[in-house]
Amino acid sequence: MQRRFSRAALLAASPLLAAVPFLAAPAQAAPTEGSGVAWEIVEGLTTEIGARLAGSPEEGQARLWAEAKLNALGFQNVKIEPFKTLAWKRGEERAKLTAPYTQTLAIAALGLSAPTPAKGIQAEMVYFPTLDALKAAPEGSLKGKVAFVDHAMRAAQDGSGYGPYGDVRRRGPSIASQKGAAAIVIRSAGTDSHRNPHTGVTVFAKDVAAIPAGAVSNPDADLIARIAKRGKPMKIDLTLLGKPFPDAPSGNVIADLPGRDPSLPKIVLACHLDSWDLATGAIDDASGCGIVTAAALAAQKDGKTLRTIRVLWAGNEEMGVTGGGSKAYAEMHGNEPHAVAMESDFGADKVWQFRLTLAESNKALGEKIKAALWPMGIVHHDGAATGGADVSGIIARQELAVVDLGQDGMHYFDLHHTPDDTLDKVDPAALQQNVDAWTAVLKVIANEPGEIARVPGSKGEG
Repeated sequence: MQRRFSRAALLAASPLLAAVPFLAAPAQAAPTEGSGVAWEIVEGLTTEIGARLAGSPEEGQARLWAEAKLNALGFQNVKIEPFKTLAWKRGEERAKLTAPYTQTLAIAALGLSAPTPAKGIQAEMVYFPTLDALKAAPEGSLKGKVAFVDHAMRAAQDGSGYGPYGDVRRRGPSIASQKGAAAIVIRSAGTDSHRNPHTGVTVFAKDVAAIPAGAVSNPDADLIARIAKRGKPMKIDLTLLGKPFPDAPSGNVIADLPGRDPSLPKIVLACHLDSWDLATGAIDDASGCGIVTAAALAAQKDGKTLRTIRVLWAGNEEMGVTGGGSKAYAEMHGNEPHAVAMESDFGADKVWQFRLTLAESNKALGEKIKAALWPMGIVHHDGAATGGADVSGIIARQELAVVDLGQDGMHYFDLHHTPDDTLDKVDPAALQQNVDAWTAVLKVIANEPGEIARVPGSKGEG
């Protein structure tokens, strides 16, 4: 057995040891506390509401919370705009490899997937190293089997890996269903090495039957890949009881800070209010709502801007593939004049670059934006700004100008759609840097007296 001595006993035996640094009592780090409007929103929403799955009672409570908060902050025309949407409810979920070795897997079902039978599915599992390998499987070859699709995502500062690697989640289940699979399990679309599965929505093509679909943590995916290399048949016992929830209640919350000239097309700033249910949605996307709201207020701190600034806290972004808050906003407000759309939905790390979609006639406006961000070390990158899911509807409908403020995404997909998306992951200093960057841009575009022209072909990104 190992004998233990208290620090006091050691010091009594030899006072000289008191001078040794490693014996000093460990300092207790004080928890990081933030301040300001952005932090108040992130802290309040994650503490007082928590997880806000689209269509759930908690998402409804969050709308009421948002309405009260925006009114208290001095916004005008604050309103909840309900809409119905396709959502999904999580159920019991578990998975275990039963051959050639017995291994329990950390799994989370994917949104809009179908449930297994209550007793689960016990079947052979077929390993595919990539999505392309699954696509190449012969039609009907997976009948009665469970497909497993690998394809490890790599971190990138701009988050660009999420497009191709995320396709395993978005399209993989539909492809597996077309091949006859009874279910599909994928490697999580994430960059962490924690034993946390990443959830997220999947999309089944028209006339393709939905099947049970889940994602395992990266360490468990590594385990499956190692077992597959041994060449022995794999079997899985899979239970995923989550199921789609049609005609679910959701809604947007909008609020305005009127400008000096209400006749000018407005600026719309968006985030999304809903979150996945595995955590409290701090980086995805309570932070975004804090950033856009605080920046709108800061832009008018010394007096009204020329143009009205509207904030849109959208409902059902996470599962809004067939009509979430973006579509609802475009339908309800598509006849109102808008000038520029912006969205914050990439966490709370520091802004490091930006992109613009502006008409050639607004080249001077672009130079003003560059000049406003230059002192902050935020530089212009080529390529079109696309806005994001929450503003894609209004961008496409009105062919709007767009400004994207790009946050550092090296660690975003460590947390994205996992149980780790909690308040402690938000750095108050980085959050405030976002607010400062947004404020700098707003002071330029919301005070632009000339026409902010349409950009033919501007479609946004959903």
